[in-house]
Amino acid sequence: MDEEIPNVVSCKDFPFDFVFGVSTSAYQVQGANKMVEGASNGGGRGDSIWDVFTHTEGKILDGSNGDIAGDQYHLYQEDVELMFKLGFGAYRFSVSWSRIFHDGLGTEVNEEGITYYNNLINALLDKGMHPNITLYHWDLPNHLHESVGGWLSEKIVEYFAIYAETCFSNFGDRVKHWITLNEPHQLSVNGYDIGLFAPGRSENPSTETYLVAHHLLLAHGAAVSVYKKKFQAQQGGEIGIALDCEWAEAFSDKIEDKIAAARRIDFHFGWYLDPIYFGDYPKTMREKLGDRLPKFSDEDRELLRNLVDFLGINQYTTRLIAHSTTSPDSGHFYQDQQLERIVENPGGEAIGEKAASEWLYIVPWGIRSVLNYVAQKYQKPKIYITQNGMDDEDDPKALLHEMLDDKKRVGFYKAYLAAIAQAIKDGVDVRGYFAWSFLDNFEWTQGYTKRFGIVYVDYKNGLSRHPKSSALWFSRFLKGDGGKTIKYRQ
Repeated sequence: MDEEIPNVVSCKDFPFDFVFGVSTSAYQVQGANKMVEGASNGGGRGDSIWDVFTHTEGKILDGSNGDIAGDQYHLYQEDVELMFKLGFGAYRFSVSWSRIFHDGLGTEVNEEGITYYNNLINALLDKGMHPNITLYHWDLPNHLHESVGGWLSEKIVEYFAIYAETCFSNFGDRVKHWITLNEPHQLSVNGYDIGLFAPGRSENPSTETYLVAHHLLLAHGAAVSVYKKKFQAQQGGEIGIALDCEWAEAFSDKIEDKIAAARRIDFHFGWYLDPIYFGDYPKTMREKLGDRLPKFSDEDRELLRNLVDFLGINQYTTRLIAHSTTSPDSGHFYQDQQLERIVENPGGEAIGEKAASEWLYIVPWGIRSVLNYVAQKYQKPKIYITQNGMDDEDDPKALLHEMLDDKKRVGFYKAYLAAIAQAIKDGVDVRGYFAWSFLDNFEWTQGYTKRFGIVYVDYKNGLSRHPKSSALWFSRFLKGDGGKTIKYRQ
């Protein structure tokens, strides 16, 4: 399919009202500003499960945490100014639940947290930029995890609805784009099966993974219901969900490989979209999992029937899929799928050039495949690419100018944007694109060893910001000088 993607791309290849923005998440860039012994310390935010997880020895590759991260809590004005100068029209960021309710229970609002987000929102609006808020990007208040079981308990649905309503009430007069959850797939699998992410559980992977996903879906439905019933008519905004989708291409023309690739998409993507659009989990999951997959009540289905106004898609990479009775990937979830994820084609050639993270191969045609698949199966929804990007390895010995010269990332963005432009010509309703990430950030279990940002953060020198070549390329692209040759590395 890559041969069909044009070898040039410019801003003119997108609709005139297409939104170009950048994206981050709270724990990765804001800094903690936590409650200390019951007293407010620079923000009044309570502990999240990631605070506890990162302070547990051996969980993070470089032993780091998000206590300071990029400190956007204090440096947001500088960041907004830089986004504006580069030419972006929107900023997607997440709200830290425990910054609004330090214990997550919804009984006492932290006014310092409300003020911070109001200030950030107003700073963006002052520059003519659109704030896009994600309500949940994995940082569950730790008190909810310890007191009620967090996402393992159905009680979490009510607490999430209270939190969402508080955000709608305080910010919705100015925020017109809401995302309920970011990548619930990653939280369910890595948090409750493999144990790689907070809260680091792997005790009952054959059931907890699917139970957590079920409660995440119900929480999403509850938040959408609150917004549509109480706020949407007056505030005039829209609400959706952001799901990640690693495209799955059959390894061969064998029917079992084609079925396995379709099964992979069902387990990765359909797991969350099918209940929203069709009222139940994919048939393939029901057949494979049986009673381990929770059932939706009539009340649940009614809740999920409040369809999203748009779908956010986070897309980075692609895998070739072959049928296999046992999976080489760790985790019960992968064994359930009975397939192998492969990074080399039958001829032995890599599917794409590798980025810094072991999971990220650069495969531009995969994003076009995802977009066309979604349009065909899910009623041609309005789509935003809510995350797309690649990482470099941090090199403490490298000179600053060497770290800023990110030619591979420039090539990545050119190629993926060209593929998205082609999907739009295919008839897919894509309305916007958010590059991941605006800043180098705390990259979860990889700590600060990986850099996804188009802006370099100098952690050794006052967290100073330095636009990389990719940021400058985006600036030229957004100002009409983006039509340059794309060199594929297939």
